[in-house]
Amino acid sequence: ESGITNTKLIKSLKKIEDVINEAHQILDKLNLSSTSNGNRRQTTVANPPTTAVSPQKVFGRDNDRDKIIAMLHRKDGDRHPSTSNSLCFSVIGIHGVGGSGKSTLAQFVYAHEEKEKQNNKEVHFDLVMWVHVSQNFSVDGIFKELYEAASEPKDASEPKVPCPQFCNLNTLEKELERKLDGKRFLLVLDDVWCNKDAGNQELPKLLSPLKKGKRGSKILVTTRSKFALSDLGPGVRHTAMPINEVNGTAFFELFMHYALEEGQDQSLFKTIGEEIAEKLNRSPLAARTVGGNLRQQQDVGHWRSVRDQDLFKVWGGPLWWSYYQLGEQARRCFAYCSIFPRRHRLYRDELVRLWVAEGFIRSTDEGVDIEDAGHEIFNQLVSISFLQSRRPGLGLSQHGKKDYYLVHDLLHDLGEVVAGSDCFRIDNNPSQKGGGWTGDVPREVRHLFVQSYDATLITEKILELGKLHTLIIYSVGGDTPVEKIVIKKILRSLPKLRVLAIASSLEKDTFICSPNIFSVPKCISQLKHVRYLAFRTDRGCRVILPSSLNQLYQMQLLDFGKCNDLAFSCGDLIKLRHVFSGWESIISNISGLDSLQMLPEFRVMSFLEGHEAKQLRYLNRLSGKLIISGLDSVESREEALEFDLAAKKGLTDRVILPQVSGRPFPGAMSRTGFI
Repeated sequence: ESGITNTKLIKSLKKIEDVINEAHQILDKLNLSSTSNGNRRQTTVANPPTTAVSPQKVFGRDNDRDKIIAMLHRKDGDRHPSTSNSLCFSVIGIHGVGGSGKSTLAQFVYAHEEKEKQNNKEVHFDLVMWVHVSQNFSVDGIFKELYEAASEPKDASEPKVPCPQFCNLNTLEKELERKLDGKRFLLVLDDVWCNKDAGNQELPKLLSPLKKGKRGSKILVTTRSKFALSDLGPGVRHTAMPINEVNGTAFFELFMHYALEEGQDQSLFKTIGEEIAEKLNRSPLAARTVGGNLRQQQDVGHWRSVRDQDLFKVWGGPLWWSYYQLGEQARRCFAYCSIFPRRHRLYRDELVRLWVAEGFIRSTDEGVDIEDAGHEIFNQLVSISFLQSRRPGLGLSQHGKKDYYLVHDLLHDLGEVVAGSDCFRIDNNPSQKGGGWTGDVPREVRHLFVQSYDATLITEKILELGKLHTLIIYSVGGDTPVEKIVIKKILRSLPKLRVLAIASSLEKDTFICSPNIFSVPKCISQLKHVRYLAFRTDRGCRVILPSSLNQLYQMQLLDFGKCNDLAFSCGDLIKLRHVFSGWESIISNISGLDSLQMLPEFRVMSFLEGHEAKQLRYLNRLSGKLIISGLDSVESREEALEFDLAAKKGLTDRVILPQVSGRPFPGAMSRTGFI
């Protein structure tokens, strides 16, 4: 026994990792990293990321699923609710400890009902909806999700229409009632927490607009405590159903599904696998994480060493064991995910870009793009279920929405512990009872997530955080737009920021400035270390960027949401990789940006320096969709050849070549036939 405590050990490991990370940052600044390449023109196009994750499959839950479906389809009458106090719905609650498979079982049921609906069979429910509740939910946020779920388009190929911005919660509730009027629905409320504050009546508010539904509607709840069902309010009929332990045979099949490649011969590992699975207490989450780790080392000796450990007696259990099997970079990337709220939707590309901007990713192989290295780490976290995918096959990402990933609650708890004071989150949703967040922010925090914009909170609590590398403000209310003076204070007070992101999902002015205009302050140049800059808005506006932005030589990503009027010369931002904005964006002097991968539009103006066709010639890393406009200014085929689109292998979508003045250009066609 060394006498060192686990807490001290974690702190020591974190200090070592910090020293290693700072050393690599110094090497990067000196251009001595192993990935530096003297010839910047010779770059390879990133291949589409692959994933090693096993396809999602459910084991040992068929009987439970069928039992719940029978309960859901039980006839309660098909008429509208009467004027009495009787409700049109009843509740079935699946309860059990964390990691026991409650959400997976609910998904299994949900997917069955959605599949019946998509197959145009005679369905029991008119609407099938899924909402994650969590411990710190907001009523208006849940109502918005319900509204979108209830607005499901008839054609499954069409995207869902986002919830419009209503003037108040009562109006939103009335609109939701109108959507549900006369419809028999199934609503899954995932992860409902038992309310210890008897005076808090937030949960019953969630059910208020559901009263207009058709009798026979059902609510399926997942929760750790059956007592949470009583918090739904008086008069709500509920049936509690404890989740059964998966039988031994099914549990072993689940474990081996994640531990071995599909179709691989199990004979060599079967006996050892049975012995390991026996030690996992039939926890589905443990089976997925430990199995996923073993999948990466198909070595009998390694499996034996794992078998000889009692993983539930190892400090922290199998989840901790799985975490410490990860490399240093992957551990940092996983811990970073803890700044986001529980069950926050994480998107692959966006998360990888954040990791890269934070300096967590270092490619050790010459010629491997740093974002490709980030995707490899992402795949590794998926393969051990530290990031759990939500795919269209489960019915949770339909209608054109991108696949997303979640961190299981128990793993989120683990992430918060290993991140320590490096990462912090302020859950200050103003709609919550009590007016939002109160407390102190650790002075040594480096990565900070703020749920809602609050000028007072920023000026009094955040501007003093001198070590801050990340500031993400997730939403901005239309009634409290961002003042320009506050942005200036952030830029002047937090010089070490690598990531600054202020986002809005509201159809109101996000930033106080002239009507429909947002002018980025000139003092943006003080953020010498910034790599990721996002002022996102969901409505069209004009963004004015100062010339001083060109002094931010480390910049990798600029994101202005749906801004539809942006003009910027960015010739000095040689590390720029992604530019996001709406159309009508005029980006010029880009010929030297050979790391550029995403560009919303390039407008050709051959008569104006920085806008010629040759600007695109060497940008062979461009990917996705590229829109080129202004082709009427191209005077010859020789000039058109300067685009060199044939060399841009990453362009997966058809290149659109509209004219500005209407004069056609001979040879304007799709990527496969142009140049």
